[in-house]
Order: sequence, then C-alpha cells, then structure tokens
Amino acid sequence: MRRGILAAIAAAGFFFPFSAALSQSAPAPQLAAALPPVAAFGRLPDMSDPAISPDGKHIAFVRSYQGKPVVLVYHLGADQDKPPFYVAAGDVTIDSILWAKDNRLLVNIVDHTILMSHDVERTVYRTMSVDPDTKEMVGLLGNVDSIQYNPVSSIIADLYPDDPTHVYMPLYSGSIGTSAGYYDKITYDLFQVDVTSGHAVFVKRGDNTFQWIMDGHGHVVARVDQKYDTLIDTVSIADKNGDLQEWQKFDASGDKGAGIMGVLYDGTALVQYKHDENTGLHGYDLVDFATKKISPLYYDQTYDVSGVLTDPWTGRIIGASYTADTPQYVYFDKTLEALRKGVESAFPGLSAEAVSWDRGMSLVAIKVDAPRVAPVYFVLDRTTHHATPLGKSYPDLKSTDLGEMKPYPYKARDGLDIPAYITLPPGRIAKNLPAIVMPHGGPEARDFMQFDWWAQFYANRGYVVLQPNFHGSSGYGKKFTDAGNKQWGLKMQDDVTDGVKKMIADGIVDPKRICIVGASYGGYAALAGAAFTPDLYACAISFAGISDLPNFYDTNVREAGGLSQAVSYWSLRIGSPDTDSERMKATSPALHADKVKCPVLLLHGSDDTTVRIGQSQEMYDALTKAHKKVDIIRLPGGDHYLRTAETRIRVLTETEKFLKQNIGN
Repeated sequence: MRRGILAAIAAAGFFFPFSAALSQSAPAPQLAAALPPVAAFGRLPDMSDPAISPDGKHIAFVRSYQGKPVVLVYHLGADQDKPPFYVAAGDVTIDSILWAKDNRLLVNIVDHTILMSHDVERTVYRTMSVDPDTKEMVGLLGNVDSIQYNPVSSIIADLYPDDPTHVYMPLYSGSIGTSAGYYDKITYDLFQVDVTSGHAVFVKRGDNTFQWIMDGHGHVVARVDQKYDTLIDTVSIADKNGDLQEWQKFDASGDKGAGIMGVLYDGTALVQYKHDENTGLHGYDLVDFATKKISPLYYDQTYDVSGVLTDPWTGRIIGASYTADTPQYVYFDKTLEALRKGVESAFPGLSAEAVSWDRGMSLVAIKVDAPRVAPVYFVLDRTTHHATPLGKSYPDLKSTDLGEMKPYPYKARDGLDIPAYITLPPGRIAKNLPAIVMPHGGPEARDFMQFDWWAQFYANRGYVVLQPNFHGSSGYGKKFTDAGNKQWGLKMQDDVTDGVKKMIADGIVDPKRICIVGASYGGYAALAGAAFTPDLYACAISFAGISDLPNFYDTNVREAGGLSQAVSYWSLRIGSPDTDSERMKATSPALHADKVKCPVLLLHGSDDTTVRIGQSQEMYDALTKAHKKVDIIRLPGGDHYLRTAETRIRVLTETEKFLKQNIGN
C-alpha cells in the first residue's frame, strides 16, 4: 500500500510540489521581497473539512466566499461533470459539516441569540439537512418544543447507517433554567430524527442524562447520568434485552468523570478516557460487563492521548491520537493502520492524515500540512491508486513567506521542563530581532508544530514568535496539567517570563522590543505580563482576554448557566471567589492597572459569549482611569473564534500597526 501511494503521486505528476513547493526547509537570508497582503493570512481557508459521502458519489468541503464560510458539494464518478452545489448560511455562520446519508449532508450553523430561560446572550448551534441533488434543505428537531431552550441541538448519537432516512440525536428537556440563570437539571432525551423532513420522534427518556452511547446500528449501549446537586457520574449499560442497568459510578469533581468515549470498533468494549499519570484509553468488557473487567487500549509513555479516532459512519472507536511535536495517529484495525503508514510515508517530513472516506473505503480524503506548509488536500482512489489534488487552504502563501518553526525547550524557575516553540522570520538572521511572545488559550490546551496563520503572519512581518506550553497546558501528563492549578498570574506567568528571558540570554531578541500577545487565556497572560512584569514588555495585545478573575468566574461560570461540574472544574483550575478571593484579586490585571507601563491594545468581538466583552471594557476603564496608554477596538459581530475573514483581517491589521508603532519591524 505504501509503495502504491508513492507511485500514484509520481504518476499523477504532483510529486514535485512536495519536494519543492511544499518544502519547509528554511531559505537563506535574502533581500526583502514584497510582503503578502494581510488578507493572504487573515482570509478564511479556501478549503477545509473535506467530507466524502457514504456512497462515494459526492465530496463536500467548507470554503470561503465573501469572507464567510460556505459549503461546496461536488459530484464524483459518473456525475462529476454536474455543476457543484453551494450552501450558504445567510446571517448565521457555518460551523461544520457531516454526511448523514448517501444523499443528505448535515450542515451545523452557529448563531448568537438570547434563550428564553436566560437573560444572557448565548452561542446557539443548529443543524440543517441538505439534499445535494434536489437542493432541498430542512432544519432538524424543529418540531420539538424544548429546542428553543437548547444552546446546542446538533449532537449526533448515532448516524444509523443501516437506515436510509433516520439518525438519533439527544436534546435537553425538562427544567433547565431558573431565574438566576443556573441549570437545575441536566436531562437529554433521545430522539429519532428523519433527515429528509427534519421531524423528530421521541425514543427514550433521560434521567439527569447528559450522554447517550449507541452502537452505530440504532441500539443504545450505555447512558451516563449526573444529577445537578452531585458530582457523581452514573453509567448504565444495556443488557441482552436492551434494558439499561446501573453499572458503575465515577467521581466527577474537578477534571474527573466517567470519561466514556464510545464503543470499541468490534463492539466488545466500552472505551474510557482515563486520567492516569499519562491520560490514555481503557476498555470495559461489554460481553460480560458485570465483571467490570478493564483492559488498557492505548497509552503513550510521554504524551497524553488527546482524542479518539472514530469510524465516520458507525461512530465506533477505531484509534487514538496524541501530539508530540506534531500530531500522531494510531489505528487499532490493521487495515487502517496500514493506510496511515502508507499516507505518512508518501509525504515525508510533513503531517499527513486521512480525514474522510466512504463506507467502502475506496476513496480517502487526505490532509497534508506543516509549519511552513498551509493545509493541502487530496483524494486517494484506493482502487486505481491515484491521488488527485483537491486544493490549498491558503493559495496566496508560499513556503518562502513562512518562518521556520522549531522546538525551543527551557527550564522554568521551579525546575519544570517547559516545551515551547519558536518561529523565526523568513530570510532573517536570528539575532537581536523584535519579538512576540504568544501564550496559547485554554489554558488547558497546547501549541505544537503546525501551520499557524496568526503566528506566521507575525513571523512574515519580521518578528520572532515564542509559543510556550506553560504549567497547566495539556498533553504532557496529568502532573504537568495539575501544576497549573490556581496558578494564573503566578507559575503559569513565570513560565512565559522565563521563556522571554531565555530568548534575551540567547541573543535572539532585542530586550527593548518585545511585545506579549494572546487570545482568551493568552489575552489574560498578555494583560498579566503588562501588569506584573511591567519592565519586560514594550507593549501588550489582548484579544478576548480575561482581566478580572472573580468577575469572570461569576459571570461566565456561575451565572451564565454554569453546571455543577463546570463550577467544580473552574474552581480546581482557577480557584473560587468563595475560597480564593484575595489571590484571584491579586492576579487580576484590571485590579492592578496602575502597575502597567507599556501601551496596551484590547480587541474583543461584540458577540463573544465565551469571554464577554465586559472583560476588555473593564480593563480599558481601569487603564484609562490610571492614565495609561490604551486603546480598545470592538469588533461588530465578532465572536471568540474569529469565524469571519473580516474579523481576522481587522485583528491582524490593527495589531500590525500597533506593533510597528511600539517595537518596529
């Protein structure tokens, strides 16, 4: 199989781009060339998320049109000469796509609205079903009264591939809100939904249920329940008659929980995401579940398992993923594992993965990328062994426009090894350069070696970019993540500071030309850097950053529909105003605006429901009152995730201008 793919690429005449156009080797220093426009980086990807239909007769993907995502559906095979079909979302935004049936594509859309049970704006997810041949479009679950209270109604419990028209979807029901904004009950009921009409029929009643696990063939295998006033997950498993029997309870406080991910590919085990020293996958015996027999499925000795790989049609678990410096994939099935190895060997030095296939696995969509290679997509025909290019995500960018990214590990002051990455400006000698330190969001997340449009934009403009994986980041084991508990503005911030000091000591950066830039938690870190290490930075930029920890906790966790488990999780990670008030106040940049010395730029989307714009407004007011140099840019219609090209381009444009003014380029 490996040799077949390589031969097909060479025969198709596009092996050359991978040895040249897709090469990510760093170019030698050269005279300055014309820089790509901001839009070359800030545009939405020209292609993303390719999805092949179950019968292999269509391929759909998300692309950019007039700065917003649309869906484009192409015909394959005998009908390939038919014109493609576009799906646009009007005033709302397309989030993702999924084939449900041979002739039904599910399009998930995002809107911002005020739900009737709350006084706060929420991000709302809905699902449309589209027939690519007739262009008929219907909304799913619209006949269920409780949909009006549901922020999310786009979860699929089972695509039910044996049935040509139905899928299974859970939906909130019962009492889910109070006048104070709290959820007092979490109950998902299960519905069978006709994707041709959108009509839903009730199937099973939940009982404080938040998860239904199905087998990919229309049968419930298990259910996970959690009462609002307890932090216990109760897992029930279906017996031979299909009746659910209570099986086992799990502590759900903090970051714990049942962690049930689904059914193993062969139906023999219930798969659990288990938090040990390194997070991995366990399997509970479903053949004789009364024994509660558990067996390890997959662990990596160094890195956490970051997710499961699922069969696109049955939803069963077929593998695991983890991230070293780059994403890694392991399949439990020998055929899929052989396919993975063949795909990866065909693109040496790059990250390559199979992202979609038809039910017969005759067609496979492949994504290829690297730090200096924006994602490129192909379709591999496993019958003919021919690979056909689909398109590029950022067609206006060349590898020579992008900076070399490499590991840049260092020791934190408490002795912890901090994994970090540094991106160098293309064509520049890494000495005495202006620099940006860019802590990631989350904060339980991590950076790794991939194409990053935001970081690469800054590198293209002449800045060194440091991306540290500080205390509390995910992926490096539970101990590493837990080391960040209640360390916002403390050890987590020290890690960022220590990375900057290493760049200075190594002579890479000019110590007088360093800016700290971040989004979400990274925005908090940028503001904390300006407030608590005021002599280190020449400027600070926060996009959707948190500035007041007690206020964030109260408005985003407790009052904005926070569930008991969410409250417990954030109390573990950030602390609670009930018990940690003084520490949280001491590490809230907005409450220490008088310490800031450098200019600060705040950017925030008006429709951000993850970190509300009030956090930036409070920081702006505090800095203004303290007579500091600050500007705030409110992004109309912008959300937390930069879903439109207009918002992305505005952010890059404004930050580039601010950086030039404060640290040059």
